[in-house]
Amino acid sequence: MARELSRREEIERSIIKKYRKELWSPFTYAVNHYELLKPGDRVAACISGGKDSMLMAKLLQELSRHSEYPFEVKYIVMDPGYNAENRRKIEENLAILGVPAEIFESSIFEATAAAGGNPCYLCARMRRGALYARARELGCNKIALGHHFNDVIETTLMALLFGAQLQAMMPKLHSANFPGMELIRPLYCVHEEDIVAWARYNDLTFIRCACKLTAGIASGELTGKRRETKELIAQLKKTSPNVEKSIFNAIHELSLDTFPAYKTGGVEHSFLERYDEIKIDKE
Repeated sequence: MARELSRREEIERSIIKKYRKELWSPFTYAVNHYELLKPGDRVAACISGGKDSMLMAKLLQELSRHSEYPFEVKYIVMDPGYNAENRRKIEENLAILGVPAEIFESSIFEATAAAGGNPCYLCARMRRGALYARARELGCNKIALGHHFNDVIETTLMALLFGAQLQAMMPKLHSANFPGMELIRPLYCVHEEDIVAWARYNDLTFIRCACKLTAGIASGELTGKRRETKELIAQLKKTSPNVEKSIFNAIHELSLDTFPAYKTGGVEHSFLERYDEIKIDKE
């Protein structure tokens, strides 16, 4: 008689089999297309406790088991001041998924609450710095974050509409403050709706934004410009179903010859510098 699969094995099987097209294939495509991993890498998979980073950890775990080249994954969870319920939920999910993560503590929530101003921006910067620091202590040369396809689209649109910038979210970056370290985004091509479907299929629930400052706002639902942008995209999709794909493709096919100014390496350039060299047939 065939052995009954454990819940963990069922979850892993769902990633490779049932959701292969939606999760595994776009994940491996991003890893290969953007050259996110190389032989000998030691990657710190940074887990916040949400659905995205938890799935990312499982995908990296599966890839490390089946990859043709060796790389190592260290799973880390930073507790910036979660309440007991959220901390317990994270620990339970790590056990269910079979992710051997190290949890280390910080006082970021307390520090950002006291600082005032824009606490979410400050929190994000402090979190990333703490994750880089811990990853370096573990001998890692890369940190992996759980930003997905929809984050890329929304960030690009937010920068344009509210920040007066044509600026995208990159699949990988060199760290400016931690020389020799890179940030990678393995979920770059994975859609959020497919992550939600996978979680529901496996009857998994994860914490959302667990910051004490937003704890009373619709159980951590998004607010502000991020929420507005999500709603705008949802509205556009009603008449233009491929609008997200169009935005994603646009940031991969940017034509600098059609822009009056641009920056590269932090240096501003004008189209006038190359105006006599540029020939464009259509206006």
